[in-house]
Amino acid sequence: MKVQELNKDGSVKKSFKGVKWIVILILAIALLGSSFTIVPAGNTGVVLTLGKVSTTSMSEGFHLKIPFVQDIEIMSNKIQVYETPASAVSKDLQTVSSSIAVNYKLISDKSPDMYKTVGQDYKTILVAPVVQECMKSVTAKYTAEQLITDRAAVGEEVKTALDSKLNNYGIYIEKFNIVNFDFSEEFNNAIEAKQVAEQNLLKTQTEQEQAIVVAEANAKQKVIAADADADAILARAQAQADANKLLEESLSDKVIAYEQIEKWDGVLPKVSGSGSGFLIDVGVDGVSSGSSNAAVSTGD
Repeated sequence: MKVQELNKDGSVKKSFKGVKWIVILILAIALLGSSFTIVPAGNTGVVLTLGKVSTTSMSEGFHLKIPFVQDIEIMSNKIQVYETPASAVSKDLQTVSSSIAVNYKLISDKSPDMYKTVGQDYKTILVAPVVQECMKSVTAKYTAEQLITDRAAVGEEVKTALDSKLNNYGIYIEKFNIVNFDFSEEFNNAIEAKQVAEQNLLKTQTEQEQAIVVAEANAKQKVIAADADADAILARAQAQADANKLLEESLSDKVIAYEQIEKWDGVLPKVSGSGSGFLIDVGVDGVSSGSSNAAVSTGD
């Protein structure tokens, strides 16, 4: 049988042993829980000893720490995306509204310094204003038309400017993109009119070039045809000359006599002498018919 202790006034004494052990257990759990920490992957643990930032940091994983003396602040080292609109003025004083995106990350070794000098909200305090400043300074170097045609070069120059200003803080720029450029309505209309004029000019030049090509082709065809005709005429003339020469070389006295015999119709020729002034008619039988058939004429 359990005997209860009584107070002097006769009331029962209360036992606090159970409460004491519960308190001890709670304190032990709290002590154990504050003696280690786990840094998630892609992060760095910044060690605070009684509020002072330590120069050393904790990498991802399990770590022990001094209970109630040291605190661990988690700083992300993953790639983060910062998207924002930006407004600037071009070299030719055109208002430029753009949409940009910056991929950046905090280098783990620089995490303690970043926490000490800027804090955890370094995107708002540091990244955002530097991005706007670099965008304005680079945009002012280009005309509005160049911003459109040389967008890649503009983006690279902005990225270089960001690196020069943010690398010292331990922020590395992975990528910078100009998502969109937008200009005033008047400028957009002027650009559209210029493009239409350039297209019309290009069309006219193309048509003129095609006409020139066709004219040159026709002229060449005429020259070729004329050369061909001249060559044909010369060839025919040469052939005729060669034929004439061959014919002339083939003609001889015998050939001429033979041709005369072939063409003789059997009638003897009449001979006249201009010196004596007489004409003899030779009969068919080769005998003279006498004085009656002989005609004598006296020359004048």
